[in-house]
Amino acid sequence: MFDRQQILAGLSLLAAAALVPKTLRAAGKISLDRTSALVVIDVQNCFLPGGSLAVKDGDKVVPVINTLAKKFADVVVTQDWHTPGHVSFASSHAGRKPFETIELKYGKQVLWPDHCVQGTDGAGLSKELLIPQAELILRKGNNKDVDSYSAFNEADGKSTGLAAYLKTRKLQRVFLVGLATDFCVAWSALDARRAGFDTYVIEDACRGIDTEGSLAKAWADMTKAGVKRIQSGDLA
Repeated sequence: MFDRQQILAGLSLLAAAALVPKTLRAAGKISLDRTSALVVIDVQNCFLPGGSLAVKDGDKVVPVINTLAKKFADVVVTQDWHTPGHVSFASSHAGRKPFETIELKYGKQVLWPDHCVQGTDGAGLSKELLIPQAELILRKGNNKDVDSYSAFNEADGKSTGLAAYLKTRKLQRVFLVGLATDFCVAWSALDARRAGFDTYVIEDACRGIDTEGSLAKAWADMTKAGVKRIQSGDLA
């Protein structure tokens, strides 16, 4: 039998629980609303298995992204869109090899194998990516002399216009997925924070290159900037 004190204590706990917002009681689930946008970064053939700059297991993100996209009313897709002979290509610099770094006017630049050249199949979005409701495809890195990892800013700091687009549509939270975690996803996340967005990176919907510790550094930089590291299962 319960005594009077035990009954009163139990009632007090129930009353307190009722005052806790549902969002805090839902096992940490994140509820999406009309201020939330999914930004899908560079899920292109060059970054998938068999591509010229393939990210290990890059294809594994596609079904995760397709499932996630169904939860969002607003989706933006980005696409690397380089000119032939782009400044970021090792082949554009005599004697240089992929993954070496050089200094350009806007700072340090990693040199890459030729990839995502405008109009080529490698630049195409994965045919397995099924997001018919995406309202914007943003092409970046199309200036021959300037690279662009971030969806928000070119490497020289000039805006791509994405921040203004999202703010005009009153979108305040961005959820980033795609390729590669330690470069285009991370740079986009950091710029999203600088632009004032509440920013999330969905880890299992991304894959990294991880050259010389770049993945660990990217996560450390994002955490320091206030980017939230979550899993796809964290979304309500």
